[in-house]
Amino acid sequence: MTKVSILGAGSWGTALALVLADNQYDVCIWGHREELIQQINEHHENKDYLPGVKLSENVRATTDLEAAVADVKTIIVAVPTKAIREVLAQVVSFINQKAIFVHVSKGIEPDTLLRISEMMKEEIPAELREDIVVLSGPSHAEEVGLRHPTTVTVSADSSIESAQAIQDMFMNQNFRVYTNPDMIGVEIGGALKNVIALAAGITDGLGYGDNAKAALITRGLAEIARLGTKMGGNPLTFSGLTGIGDLIVTCTSVHSRNWRAGNMLGKGFKLDEVLEEMGMVVEGVRTTKAAYQLSQKFAVKMPITEALHKVLFDGEKVETAVESLMARVKTHEMEDLVNTFENQMK
Repeated sequence: MTKVSILGAGSWGTALALVLADNQYDVCIWGHREELIQQINEHHENKDYLPGVKLSENVRATTDLEAAVADVKTIIVAVPTKAIREVLAQVVSFINQKAIFVHVSKGIEPDTLLRISEMMKEEIPAELREDIVVLSGPSHAEEVGLRHPTTVTVSADSSIESAQAIQDMFMNQNFRVYTNPDMIGVEIGGALKNVIALAAGITDGLGYGDNAKAALITRGLAEIARLGTKMGGNPLTFSGLTGIGDLIVTCTSVHSRNWRAGNMLGKGFKLDEVLEEMGMVVEGVRTTKAAYQLSQKFAVKMPITEALHKVLFDGEKVETAVESLMARVKTHEMEDLVNTFENQMK
């Protein structure tokens, strides 16, 4: 069987290992926690991050990064955004042939404002990367682990053939994969939906109901599309799986850690209390900072992002942030759509 490496032993990396094992790949999961790796190998289950999901004998785990990536032509990067540079800096010293690197995380690096694929290109020498591919879409690890129907998108940095190769690798009767040539749009949609999901969780925590959340999701999509197209993305991408699809699932499900974090904020918890209680990375917090910086750089109006930034980093009360959104100067809804498409045509 063909060997595939997954860097990251969290819920998403584990769920993708199950998909690949179902497709008869020999999967090696790398993680840094010895007790978790031992648990996966002995019990064929990741009880910490994906409890109740039995893993195939085709899945093994290791803390030895060099062994994990040895003689592998496909490497799945499933670590949090903030750990990507550190992990890849180690990986490149252990590989001696070109590989396709597939990132499945969703975020933007604050300050540098780089998308994940751009970060990876900085860390992986050209002579060691066949291509960089992103896999993204509306997909909770918990449901993928139960083999519930799930549909995602892949996009490659260099060639459609790379995207198609990863499509073939993951595609099965439970896990459908589309290709999309718009890597910028796919990455931006996947990252920024976490920002809106935090805000959606806040509205639920405040008890504001479905009307408020529907408005938030709709206006949040407008913000994502405005920024994404200004950065070079195709506006149609934001109407697809990695745009509205991922936004819906992340803003409406209790599986979403970003929604859960926002829900706690809406109920009055402080950010540090939320992060300690979650015990897992909440990508939306870090991405909110980056999204706000991007809105300033590209002069794009993003009122929801700006309000959330004030809550997370300036200590503003959530009720005050919501009031400021509702009190904004009146405008025309279609103006946003026209401006978005005009930006794409420039």
